Amino acid sequence: MQTQILTMSNQVPEDGTRLPLMEEFYTIQGEGYHTGTAAYFIRLGGCDVGCHWCDVKESWDASIHPLTAADSIIENAKKYPAKTVVITGGEPLIYNLDYLTKGLHAAGIKTFIETSGAYPLSGEWDWICLSPKKFKAPRKDVLDAAGELKVIVFNKSDFAWGEEYAQLVGPNCKLYLQPEWSKSKEMTPSIIDYVKENPKWDISLQTHKFLNIP
Repeated sequence: MQTQILTMSNQVPEDGTRLPLMEEFYTIQGEGYHTGTAAYFIRLGGCDVGCHWCDVKESWDASIHPLTAADSIIENAKKYPAKTVVITGGEPLIYNLDYLTKGLHAAGIKTFIETSGAYPLSGEWDWICLSPKKFKAPRKDVLDAAGELKVIVFNKSDFAWGEEYAQLVGPNCKLYLQPEWSKSKEMTPSIIDYVKENPKWDISLQTHKFLNIP
C-alpha cells in the first residue's frame, strides 16, 4: 500500500493542479461540529494510515482513482447552493492542496478538511477537523491549527488516548467523541457516561448513516 501511494503521489503535480479524485457529491454533513449543514464533498484517493475499521477502504489505493484537474473540481463545486466544500479521503494532506483551496476561496467557497493530520499541512482552511489515528500520529502543525478534534472510540482505552490529544490541540478546539460504527451499540453508553463526567467533550454521531445519505 505504501508503495502504491508513493508511486501515485509522484505522478501528482507538486503544485496540486491535478489530484486523484475518488468521488465528489453534494450532501448533508453527518459528523462533528458542522453536522446537519449542506456541503460539497471532495474525496481524494490515497491513504497509508490503514485503519482496520475504515468505511472507505476503496479510497486507500490512489492509483485506481483518476487524476483530475483541480480547476474542474472547483467548477463542479460552484454549481451548488451551499458555498462550503469538505475535502476528505483517504488522507487528503498527502497532496499539496494550496492550488485547490485558493481556487475555492476565490470562488467564494469555504474550505473544510477532514484529516488524520499525519502529513504536512497545506492549503487555506476555514475549518480543520482532526481525527487522529493510532497507526500514524498527527503532526504538530495540524494539531495547532485544528478547530475540531474528533476521536473515534472503538474500545474503552480510546478515552485515555483521546485525552492525550486533547492536551495537544489549542484551547479553543472543539472536542468530540464518536463511536466507531460497528461498535456503536456497545460503546455509545460508555461515551454518554464519559461525556457526562467530562463535559469538555461532546458526542458526535454518524448521522448520515441514520439518514441513509452519502
